[in-house]
Amino acid sequence: QVQLVESGGGLVQAGGSLRLSCAASGRTFSNYAVGWFRQSPGKEREFVAAISRSGVSTWYADSVKGRFTISRDNAKNTVALQMNNLKPEDTAVYFCAAQMRSYPSREGDEYGYWGQGTQVTVSS
Repeated sequence: QVQLVESGGGLVQAGGSLRLSCAASGRTFSNYAVGWFRQSPGKEREFVAAISRSGVSTWYADSVKGRFTISRDNAKNTVALQMNNLKPEDTAVYFCAAQMRSYPSREGDEYGYWGQGTQVTVSS
């Protein structure tokens, strides 16, 4: 069992930056691959980025590639999502999720652990 808590969301103007953090507690965090997903009203949950449990490998949705960076610090049990050059279409609730495997999936249904989410709002 692992518990996840996101933080760092907020309101920012288009072109601005935010850094989201996902803090984990419970079992050994380095055993889990981690993904970030987002969901806005009326839309399906969307894969954003993911990182392997070692932190060596990362994956991104095409819509955020080059603007977002995912990283992790297993010593501190945290995963960060640095979001730069934000656009209004990035507005959503952002969730981190964990799964006990080396390499993460892009499918949210394959994740067993989720945080409560943090709201990101980008104004134009």
